[in-house]
Amino acid sequence: MRFLVLLFMLTLPSILTAADRPNILYIMSDDHAAHAISAYGGRLAEIAPTPNLDRLANEGALFTNAFCTNSICSPSRACVLTGQYNHINGAFDLSGEVVPGKQMLALQMRKAGYQTAMIGKWHLKAEPADFDHYCVLPGQGEYHNPKFLVRGDKPWGKNSIHFDDKHVTDAITDLSLEWLKEGWDQEKPFFLMHHFKAPHDYFDNAARYESYLAGVDIPAPETLWHRDPKFGSLATRGADDELIPHIGTSIGSRNPRRSYLLDLPEMYPDEFPENYDPADYSEEENTRMAYNAYLRKFLRCVKGIDDNLGRLFAHLEETGQLDNTLIVYTADQGFMLGEHDYQDKRWMYEESQRMPFLVRYSKTIPAGQKIDAIVENVDYAPTLLEFAGGSIPQSVQGRSFKSMLETGKEPKDWKQEAYYRYWMHMAHHDNPAHVGLRTKTHKLIFYYGCNYDGGYRTPPGWELYDLVNDPHETRNLYDDPEQAELVAELKRRLAETRSRVGDDGRHYPACEEVIQEFWEYDEAAKEKAREISHEYLKRRQQELKEGKRNIVTHKGK
Repeated sequence: MRFLVLLFMLTLPSILTAADRPNILYIMSDDHAAHAISAYGGRLAEIAPTPNLDRLANEGALFTNAFCTNSICSPSRACVLTGQYNHINGAFDLSGEVVPGKQMLALQMRKAGYQTAMIGKWHLKAEPADFDHYCVLPGQGEYHNPKFLVRGDKPWGKNSIHFDDKHVTDAITDLSLEWLKEGWDQEKPFFLMHHFKAPHDYFDNAARYESYLAGVDIPAPETLWHRDPKFGSLATRGADDELIPHIGTSIGSRNPRRSYLLDLPEMYPDEFPENYDPADYSEEENTRMAYNAYLRKFLRCVKGIDDNLGRLFAHLEETGQLDNTLIVYTADQGFMLGEHDYQDKRWMYEESQRMPFLVRYSKTIPAGQKIDAIVENVDYAPTLLEFAGGSIPQSVQGRSFKSMLETGKEPKDWKQEAYYRYWMHMAHHDNPAHVGLRTKTHKLIFYYGCNYDGGYRTPPGWELYDLVNDPHETRNLYDDPEQAELVAELKRRLAETRSRVGDDGRHYPACEEVIQEFWEYDEAAKEKAREISHEYLKRRQQELKEGKRNIVTHKGK
């Protein structure tokens, strides 16, 4: 008995002390596409370098196949916080929330002995009450003179602090630095979720960056100018290409309901010629000006993020905490930067689905790694919890990839596909609802084309892309007879994955009926899809005629 007591006393310090557990700084921006980080080596790397972000990659690990399961703000954040897919955590769309008592990551970090803080963009409606400390933007928040919600004597949402004459990226960093200096109880390791609003559109950078990239012609993707005849499907082009103007908001004037060419000249006139009138220019000239305005403003916001990360990293170095801190940088999803003449996110296309994921912890993560294993945002929470020595509840659907970071080796039983489901049919940016599977080599997308109630129909269609030979997803191979076996195999895996993650259709049965009706997609289904295309075109044209540009599309008939 005395031996057991002695053994317990000897092990107790290792349980209670933080010496072998890192602080955890989880940094998440909003809509920061991986290809706008120079460490990823995209077309913007030379003209818009991100040295502080690149430092994380050089001194740690960079993931090339990190994906969100639903490329939209609130749902992605809910996946990170709960470790669950959206049909389980209930945050299907922008109305999603995670209520106190369900904010799993905060609760488990606290149980593991961490002091927890959530600072910046929250965007999950309910109070982040499961954190020890929070200071969060209401909703989207403002870029300039931001207000933050804090815990106080009044009900949630009524206690606030304000920053006058300050940009939100600077303010969020100031708040995190203040908490690290004055709020952190250094008897405990910290878990800080530091969430930037930037570079969410519309892209209001701090005034000091107005000269950055001014007058620079930003490299554009080839797909901004040229749509391969085999790109897309009935779902994204319509019958005989009749829906090309109406699916996906545009950079140029393709989409008459919403485009950056319509929005940006009024919002950012300094990015356009004096007395600018699009009638004085060709379509290509107008598109190029809108694209440059878009990218300059976006990249100025990114520059603000990178500079503020420098401030955070400098503080950790000065206080001797840099090497004691696991630092993660990611975004809630990717973003279309003109690819296929699309703006925003929501798509399952690469630029939107892929998340940047950089992580540094010099004590156990070797420097300079590039890891191509498929990870999803539901995997982030269990990974952080394993680093913290915390418990991973059975409710969590994701899986820790801590061992992968430390060994560089992908486990033999690791997942070989990422699951994707965008539910918010045709809302805001004219993206049809879709579901799909992404492997290391291929992507299968099924645009089923209806909302939660099976209404507001757009034509269903399937798309298959060979990511090895066609990384920019320009040629849909679904109808290629030589790909029939691959299509069947990927459809089988998609069905199995849906079953594995619990997306079985019970949540919205009317929607599931449409999915099942068009799953096989025979000639009769294609003909019906063509009819739906014609019907939808009439509906959209009537909406435009009546000036209805912001109607509810994701529910109802």
